[in-house]
Amino acid sequence: MRFGAAVLRSYKSRFAVEEVTLHAGPADGEILVKIAGCGMCRTDLAVRRSAGRSPLPAVLGHEGAGVVVETGSPGTGLSVGDHVVLSFDSCGHCRNCMGAAPAYCDSFASLNLFGGRKENATRFTDAAGRALAPRWFGQSSFAEYAMAPARNVVRVDPSLPIELLGPLGCGFLTGAGAVFNAFGIGPGDTLAVFGAGAVGLAAVMAATASGAVTVAVDRHPERLALAERFHAIPLNAASTGLPDRIQQLTDGGAQYALDTTGSAQLINDALRALRPTGHLGLVARLHTALPLEPGTLDRGRRISHLCEGDAVPGLLIPRLTGLWQAGRFPFDQLIRTYPLADINEAERDCDAGRVVKPVLVPEGRAP
Repeated sequence: MRFGAAVLRSYKSRFAVEEVTLHAGPADGEILVKIAGCGMCRTDLAVRRSAGRSPLPAVLGHEGAGVVVETGSPGTGLSVGDHVVLSFDSCGHCRNCMGAAPAYCDSFASLNLFGGRKENATRFTDAAGRALAPRWFGQSSFAEYAMAPARNVVRVDPSLPIELLGPLGCGFLTGAGAVFNAFGIGPGDTLAVFGAGAVGLAAVMAATASGAVTVAVDRHPERLALAERFHAIPLNAASTGLPDRIQQLTDGGAQYALDTTGSAQLINDALRALRPTGHLGLVARLHTALPLEPGTLDRGRRISHLCEGDAVPGLLIPRLTGLWQAGRFPFDQLIRTYPLADINEAERDCDAGRVVKPVLVPEGRAP
């Protein structure tokens, strides 16, 4: 079958919406999904800085959602017509996958970032017959259709706005999962969120839903206004004495902090803002050494990297859609939709901070 997809051919080129060809249907354990919408994540854009580790040309996109149009075998547990959210890929049989920690799959990097599954990789070509890279994050959903392993797909209620649900598979899942899974935040707990983008604001919404007191730190006034709308206390990242101010607002220091920025200065500020035994989680990939200032890890404070919010997508995504239906996780307020043909405009707006979460809608469909 032939369909439109946004192809990235080099690390410095623009996306080009081209006709691509899928030469065979789903294999055993796979499904074919007609994409209704796909979120644009910073990880997609970071391919440009991957120093050649991500193979190109490729179709990126890993926050897809849509409708199942074909299944490879009855064992997928899915049927034609099911509405689904696509999340990250995992092997399903390593120790971490078997221990309900698929985000820490032994093969996570190879399956999601550096080439994808090797089985049937040559099925996917451009109009000239040249091979495109195997599935990005198990899906490559900047396209009208995506092939995905059934294990990284979550069925959702068909009454939900399917074109908006894709970011629940990664960005929003990461922020909310940090709160619910990694931190286990409950009523009266305190959280400081550094960076009020898609991940950070999802964490703010999840913390509010959990009854926590939350401080949001960012340098953009419009992002701080959004955080305040979701009941966080806003603080400008340039504020003098930032750790002291957070400690005052959280009655002696935050129990938890989440950094989404990768800024060494803000990471040190976050550690200083913690109370004794506090926990700082990092979600951004660090590209240089992280210098920690003396005293930042004193008194039982700890720091860890969190991948995909420590989430099991099949458990967390239904929880998030249920909270949205109850008016307690209004992620749709962070989304702006773009036709797939406008993917380069969406990337520019994302880079410039003009939009929190772009969602690409094939064929110009809009909610």
